[in-house]
Amino acid sequence: MPTHSSQRTAPAAPGRLRTAAADIKLAHSVFALPFAVLAVFLALPPDEPMPRLVGKLALVVVCMVFARTWAMLVNRIADRRLDALNPRTQGRAIPSGRLSTRDATGVALGSAALFTACASLFWVLFDNPWPTILALPVLAWIAAYSYTKRFTVLCHVFLGGALAASPLAAALAVNPSALAHTPALWLIAAMVLAWVAGFDVIYALQDLDFDRGHRVRSIPAALGAGGAIWISRALHLTALGALLAAWRVEDRFGPLFALGVAIVAALLLIEHAVLHVRGRAGISMAFFTLNGIVSCVLGVLGVADLLLG
Repeated sequence: MPTHSSQRTAPAAPGRLRTAAADIKLAHSVFALPFAVLAVFLALPPDEPMPRLVGKLALVVVCMVFARTWAMLVNRIADRRLDALNPRTQGRAIPSGRLSTRDATGVALGSAALFTACASLFWVLFDNPWPTILALPVLAWIAAYSYTKRFTVLCHVFLGGALAASPLAAALAVNPSALAHTPALWLIAAMVLAWVAGFDVIYALQDLDFDRGHRVRSIPAALGAGGAIWISRALHLTALGALLAAWRVEDRFGPLFALGVAIVAALLLIEHAVLHVRGRAGISMAFFTLNGIVSCVLGVLGVADLLLG
């Protein structure tokens, strides 16, 4: 018969995985995943056999999920002491005690290992060594953002750069030569960088007072709410400019992608209008709902344009 102390064991592995997945909001992979899928179709050779296309696309999606899980858990581990002090984040899994730092580290390292293994399959199955060679540098790059808020207000740009790597990495995985002759890939990456940095500045408005009190670097903490909102607007205008340039330089993009650009412009305008009218109360809608729609609209319409064209 088990004793009382033996009954209070750590949660089983499936429970730890569920807790970690819920805490990092796995569904928010939608922010970067559609751009990676779009990059796959932009980079693919025109004569790619269907089985190879399906295999490459599946590997890209799986790698994206493992990479984001790694990056987000590193962020939770790095910020665990700040999260415990911040009323907005005290309910997260680690500061609330629902997930230990050791378990979070285990899941993070497991995700990194699975990402590396899946990236290596591009070499094994498709004779492309680059994902294997760059797997560890990519993991280091996307994890570095978690520490940038300690020393620079440009932490938002670092986050944008981490997500902007996704379309470039996807293209490199499916067809390395595409990066040299498909400028739209670089313009889409630039769009992602500016777009993500812009909405992360908005997101950081929630912690303006906390960041100032705890010497956390962010644009809102440095410039105040008004200055931060103008920086976010400038970043989103830059993102739209990069998106328009991608449409102009890529002959395979037609009316559907142009419609996507128009919808994105409207959504970003609505995002900033909501923020202007509702202030911080509108951040949840502006950050999660509208930006999730932005990525899905561009991904779906861009891929449809490439396939129909």
